[in-house]
Amino acid sequence: MTTVDVRLDHLAIAQQWAADPTSWPVAPRFNASERWYHRLAETSDYEVWLLTWLPGQGTDLHDHGGSAGAFHVLSGSLTEDTIAVSPDRAPRITARELGEGAGRRFGTRHIHRMTNRSNQPAISIHAYGPALTTMTRYRIGASGLDVVAIERAGAQW
Repeated sequence: MTTVDVRLDHLAIAQQWAADPTSWPVAPRFNASERWYHRLAETSDYEVWLLTWLPGQGTDLHDHGGSAGAFHVLSGSLTEDTIAVSPDRAPRITARELGEGAGRRFGTRHIHRMTNRSNQPAISIHAYGPALTTMTRYRIGASGLDVVAIERAGAQW
């Protein structure tokens, strides 16, 4: 069982990194074929990632393998679809658009997908604690939420 230090404010960490792009080891890049991402920092308590999103780019439904976290939209706009799962009902999707300067914290059992549904590029900063070790990819099937794959850090990303 992974333990999470609830004293860490992942959103504050993401905002702190967003406020100082001169401290980043790389500049943001955009890739026409897929989302671009780069880890900015890793400590014993958390890690920070820089992500770029061209219009239409996004993730599949996924969790963060037991890590809590947060993201901050540095520029552009992203839509987060969160999934609520109940044993007696079909999974429910709730969409939330987050524009420049917006951010959000999430817990260790959070399942979502992120998409740039705007017509402008977007840049976001994500912080996770503890550092990601796995991510589970999901799809909504006839029986509810189905696991598609479990990806391991260092092997699949």
